[in-house]
Amino acid sequence: MKVNSAEFIISAVRPNQYPEDGLPEIALAGRSNVGKSSMTNRLISRKNLARTSATPGKTQHLNYYMINESMYFVDFPGYGYAKVSKSQREAWGKMIEKYLLERETLRMVVLVIDLRHPPSKDDVIMYEWLKYYERDVCIVATKADKIPRSKWDKHIKIVKHGLSFVPEDDFVLFSSETGLGKDELWSVIERYAFALSESEDDEEVAQVETENEDHSLEMEESKPPQSNQ
Repeated sequence: MKVNSAEFIISAVRPNQYPEDGLPEIALAGRSNVGKSSMTNRLISRKNLARTSATPGKTQHLNYYMINESMYFVDFPGYGYAKVSKSQREAWGKMIEKYLLERETLRMVVLVIDLRHPPSKDDVIMYEWLKYYERDVCIVATKADKIPRSKWDKHIKIVKHGLSFVPEDDFVLFSSETGLGKDELWSVIERYAFALSESEDDEEVAQVETENEDHSLEMEESKPPQSNQ
């Protein structure tokens, strides 16, 4: 996907601050310092639109970025930061849970995992939660450039095993440094972001065709009988 425009919109702390234009949303989740900001910047071909917090794990916002005026990336606060208090973790959890359960424009969650290490306890909890509530999810195993290519398969197996990965979900090997996986991840994002609108368009076309057929049938039935003379 060619990104012609990307802009920061808002750091939302309450649902009434979320955009109301109905554009599809792709959520970005992962532990603190896993590389979500670097991944986002690589995807949109910008150097510093998405910035890493100076105090990891403490920012309790949903950062909205509008992409090509057609969708949003919604960057979640990083989880798993050791210095975050229990009350802060609970506040983060409630905000994210409410968003994931109730946000109608959410199309998919991109869950970012560090390929170098087995999934953390929080990674596993997040993935299990998303599967339980039947949210579409794509696992992005990032920092692939930090591991020799010959060991990629080994580390991919470790990540999938640690998550109890469901084969039906998408899995993308990614590197913010080299751009590995960028096109593949965009294909996944576009498939989920615009699948509903395409389905709705198909339904509208089918409805119009049905109405036209019904109208034609009514016209035929309303014609006066032809004389045999």
